[in-house]
Amino acid sequence: MQLQFLGGAGEVGRSAILVNESLLLDYGMLTGNPPQFPVGSVSPEAVVVSHGHLDHVGTVPSLLSGDHWPEIHWTPPTYELALTLARDTLKLHGGTYDCPFTETHIRRMTQQSAPHDYGETFEAAGHEVTFYNAGHIPGSAHVLIDDGETRLLYTADFHTDDQRLVSGTTDRPEADVVICESTYSDVEHDDRASVEKQFVESVRTTLWEGGTVVVPAFAIGRTQELLMVLDAHDIDCYVDGMGTHVLRMLRNHPEYVRDPDALKRAKSNARIVSGKDGQRRRIARQNTVIVTTSGMLSGGPAMTYIPEIRQDPTNKICLTGYQVEGTPGRELVERGRCELNGGVVPVAARAEMYDFSAHADRHGLLDFLTDYRDSRLFINHGDRCAAFAEELRADGYDATAPDVGEVVEV
Repeated sequence: MQLQFLGGAGEVGRSAILVNESLLLDYGMLTGNPPQFPVGSVSPEAVVVSHGHLDHVGTVPSLLSGDHWPEIHWTPPTYELALTLARDTLKLHGGTYDCPFTETHIRRMTQQSAPHDYGETFEAAGHEVTFYNAGHIPGSAHVLIDDGETRLLYTADFHTDDQRLVSGTTDRPEADVVICESTYSDVEHDDRASVEKQFVESVRTTLWEGGTVVVPAFAIGRTQELLMVLDAHDIDCYVDGMGTHVLRMLRNHPEYVRDPDALKRAKSNARIVSGKDGQRRRIARQNTVIVTTSGMLSGGPAMTYIPEIRQDPTNKICLTGYQVEGTPGRELVERGRCELNGGVVPVAARAEMYDFSAHADRHGLLDFLTDYRDSRLFINHGDRCAAFAEELRADGYDATAPDVGEVVEV
């Protein structure tokens, strides 16, 4: 089996791996200014998408140009999330370098879609493929590929612990080769119950003091998780941005959610913001909680709320996810300032970070890999892939960290 790493090697973003020059695993983008896309030019026979986040699916529509349109395989939620992200990217960046596709490509994506449930084996580009629950977001999948000689497991993004929205992965299919993510290979997550408690206490304190709490959150997975947390602790809130569309969509896929009834209650507890007639500015002046995109402050409704609350130290900004280097969220955490409306400004509102990660931490990664001691490992999707691979080798694993563009035979 031949593997070519077109992105996601030694970095978090633009995941893309070509198998046997015919089957493409993911095709994402690396968020930034400007964004980066997978290297090289590919024309796969089929594409298999692990889950619906931009860094794994954001560039898929661009594959549907010319006369050759590959079939695209994914779970039903991933298909709908991919469409949502593609349409949002086109709306925000259509006609620019930041959006390498058009409405025509998105329409073709719907025509070439082939959804599959967990545990369903299917054929793609001459390979036998099976999805397993990855415990990351609804519809996220480990991908097992068998070409008749080699069994490859692509973990994609995964979590071994339960979240309110989805259950942690317990699947460990046999594999000769494993491509494993490593986002938090040097981090031990705090106990989720403890993180929730700290977050809720901080929010309640700010509300008691008369402040407003803005909670920037990824639209897919994190927004819904936080709404469930707030509802479980009887805290009213507003919800804004793409996450509202995703919230409604997930109600149609209860089998991919850990507790559909809890998600329904969370939806009822949150007041959805339309954004009409200056609604966001009025809400920002209220003594309330606002869960809104984007999670890294790189756009979305957050860019209306943050300028309204930034000058008052009674207010609070609770960041809840990974902040990619170069994003306004990272700048806020490290320097107490961020880029707003074309300029960098100081932020007096208190900024706090809460680890609601949907990725396995170091303990989770090592626990998962225990079942693959005899497999060949390739470490990707992280800022320290080479270091983690070296640590694994010291523990007796056959582990390496490929470079972007590298081709390996297994």
